[in-house]
Amino acid sequence: MNSVYTNVAGGGLDVHYKFSSVTMRDAEANVVRRERLEHRDRARLRQVLSSWPKDVPLVMEASFGWGWLAQEMKEQGLTPVLSNCFKVEQMRKAHGVAKTNKKDADLLSLLPFEAKQWWRVWMAPPEVRDRREWMRYRSDLVSISTAVRNRIHAVFHRHGVFHDFTDLFGSKGRAFLVALCTDGKTPDMQLSPAARAVLAGNVRLLDFVRKELAKVAAQLRGELERSDVARRLDSIPGIGLILAHTLMAEIGEITRFRNCRALACYSLLAPMSNDTGEDDGRAPLGRRLGQRGNRTLKWAMIEAAHGAVKKGGRWREMFDNYTDGGKKDRNRGYIKVARELVKIVYVVWRKNVSYQENPPARPGRDASAAASGADRNSRSGTGQSYTAMVAGR
Repeated sequence: MNSVYTNVAGGGLDVHYKFSSVTMRDAEANVVRRERLEHRDRARLRQVLSSWPKDVPLVMEASFGWGWLAQEMKEQGLTPVLSNCFKVEQMRKAHGVAKTNKKDADLLSLLPFEAKQWWRVWMAPPEVRDRREWMRYRSDLVSISTAVRNRIHAVFHRHGVFHDFTDLFGSKGRAFLVALCTDGKTPDMQLSPAARAVLAGNVRLLDFVRKELAKVAAQLRGELERSDVARRLDSIPGIGLILAHTLMAEIGEITRFRNCRALACYSLLAPMSNDTGEDDGRAPLGRRLGQRGNRTLKWAMIEAAHGAVKKGGRWREMFDNYTDGGKKDRNRGYIKVARELVKIVYVVWRKNVSYQENPPARPGRDASAAASGADRNSRSGTGQSYTAMVAGR
C-alpha cells in the first residue's frame, strides 16, 4: 500500500459521471488526503484503486451510477459502502454545510465514524442489478409501446379515420392497419401521403417494440423455470411472471428484512400517523402511507392486489369487507389487500414454502382447531397464521 494511505481509517466518495471527489480520514477523523478520481481511463482508475487502503470503509451515496464503480472497487479488494442519499442530505442541512464536491466528500467520509450505522443502505449484488436492468428495460419498452399506440390513435383522430374494432391492435385491427398503411384508403376517405408515411412509421416502430418485449418475456420465462423463488412467487394470487421478477429485482434478498412489517415499510404500505399529545381514544391523526421507500415495489404490490381481488375468494371478501362491497374507499381497499399480500410474499420467500389458499395452522394445534382457524382467517381476511410462521410461534 502507498505510504500516503498508511493512517487512513475511512473515506468518502462524492461520485459523478466522469470523476469522484475523494476524502480520506485517520482514526481520529482528521482529513489526511483529498484527491480527484478520474473515471474515463479505466486502466488508470484500476491502478489508483489498487493503491488505496484495504479493509477500510469507503462511503458513497446510493445515487445514480454507483454500481460499476463499487464493482471495480470490490475487484481491487476495497470495501465500498452505500449511504442513504436523503439522510445524508438532511445531515448536511443540519450541519449548515454548503453543497460542493469537496464538502460532500468530507461529509461522507465522516459517516464511518458514527456510533451507529443509521446512514447505511443495502448494496445490491451484480445479479440483482442485472435483473433490475431487465425489468426497467421492459418498463421502458411498455412506455414506448403505449406512446406509439397513442400516436396512431392521434393520426386517426386528426384525419377522421374511424373503425369498429374493440382492439385496434388485435389480429383484425392489425390487418386493417396494414391495409391502411399500404394504400391509405378506407371506404370513406383517403389519407394524405404524409399521414400515411407517419402511420406506417409508427406501425413499424410498434412491431419492433413488440419483438423486443417478446425477447424480454422469453428471458424472464427461462429464469422462472430455473428459479424456485420465482416459481413460488408466481403461484401467489395476483402475482404473475412479470410481477414475480419485479419483486425479486426490487427486494433483492429477503433476509435483509427482519420481519414482514419491515418489508411493508420498505414497500410504502405500512400505515403511519402524526398523532401526539394526550390519549383521547380517537383514531390516530394524520394516518397515511410512508413516502420514503421503494415506489416500484409499492406499485407492484398494488397491481398484485388488483389481480388477487379479481380472482375472488378470500381476497375479494377482504376487499368487500373493507370497502362495503366496493362502494367506498376502493383505493384503500386495494392497499389493505396489498398489505396482506406482503405477509404472504415474505413467508413464501423467507420460509421457502409454497402458497396455500388457506393460511397454515400454528404449530401444536390439532386438525379441527386448524380447520376452524383457517375458516375464520378466510372470513375475516387476515393473514395471522402466515405472520405466526415468521414469528416461529
